[in-house]
Amino acid sequence: MKTERTALLIAAVTAFFISGAANAADVRVTPEDGAEALIEALILAEEGDTIALGVGRFELDDGLSLDADGVVLRGAGADATILSFKGQAGGGEGLLVTSDRVVLEDFAVEDTKGDGIKAKGSDEITFRDLRVEWTNGPDPENGAYGIYPVSSRNVLVEGVTVRGASDAGIYVGQSQNIIVRGSRAEFNVAGIEIENSFRADVYGNVATRNTGGILIFDLPNLPQQGGHDIRVFDNDVFDNDTANFAPEGNIVGIVPRGMGIMVMANRNVHVFGNRLAGNATTHVLVAAYPNAYEDEDYMFVPRGVYIHSNAYGEGGGDPTGEVGELIAGLTGKPVPDIVWDGVTRIPEWLSWTARENRIFIDEAADTTFANLRMITQLVLPFDVSPYRNISTHRGALDEPAPVVLPQDERS
Repeated sequence: MKTERTALLIAAVTAFFISGAANAADVRVTPEDGAEALIEALILAEEGDTIALGVGRFELDDGLSLDADGVVLRGAGADATILSFKGQAGGGEGLLVTSDRVVLEDFAVEDTKGDGIKAKGSDEITFRDLRVEWTNGPDPENGAYGIYPVSSRNVLVEGVTVRGASDAGIYVGQSQNIIVRGSRAEFNVAGIEIENSFRADVYGNVATRNTGGILIFDLPNLPQQGGHDIRVFDNDVFDNDTANFAPEGNIVGIVPRGMGIMVMANRNVHVFGNRLAGNATTHVLVAAYPNAYEDEDYMFVPRGVYIHSNAYGEGGGDPTGEVGELIAGLTGKPVPDIVWDGVTRIPEWLSWTARENRIFIDEAADTTFANLRMITQLVLPFDVSPYRNISTHRGALDEPAPVVLPQDERS
């Protein structure tokens, strides 16, 4: 009897997996099939499906969406399979994903009316070997974001190239457990931006020819606040020299041309092992949120920032914009390699600050540094000169654990 029950159980399990495999499908769509075939494939997609996109250019006049879990959307290469939205009349983005365990890889998205590829509320979302580009170059009329996961978990961005975004090329916002690696961002306002997010590793990337290379921000009046545990390491951040072309009113409009890495109002951020050169305003800026706000839960100052073991080339020779000119007015030219605005909360600036909330810098002796000694966004009237202080605090802050993603472990 026991043997019979075991045999029945094995048969039932086998039937279940055969049925699941039968439901999964490999669907192939080519540009010759037309835009409607691609739209239909995404609408009818079911869990486990792979949608293979053929070589060529898909001409699309409306946004695409995918809401099925466990789907792979794969092209023949970022320069071989192109989703062109040059004639897009509707939709807020080129492709919107609202499902879990989705892999997007090996295709390009060009000239979307709004954002390039957006994922909202997704868990285990992978962007791999993609290209998102506005082919007319930097323009305030371009979409805000290239790769744009928001309110998501377990986000992997790798091997991606983004050009021309009027806000951020690669942007991860209000999300948790993030890896951005091996990607390239150029000719955007912000190359790579991690905003209001928890636990992120940003490494092995190239950020060049943007207004600012890599931004780690925390902003008020958003559902998820208190960004923390961010590691920015082993990146090449150089020659960020594109004039700021953000539409009026965008917070990235404050970023001066020539910013390398900027940390604003975030907590436990570690910046190390990066190579920075040719950034005309400054290589690294640590700053408080500069605008007025009405949000009782928001903390506007950075806490627990550790900058160490980076390599600095020439930079700071041509600061621009309101922020750049303010810094240069206090430090002179060239602007130091690392600048901290020194903003702290009143009355905290009069008292002792806990170790985990301090700003630590441990760089080579020839690295230049300025503390502007500002409070509540105002320069102290009795001391506008920078305070030079390169400290040695190896191990000053506990480094966040490496981010581990489920999709990474399975691959």
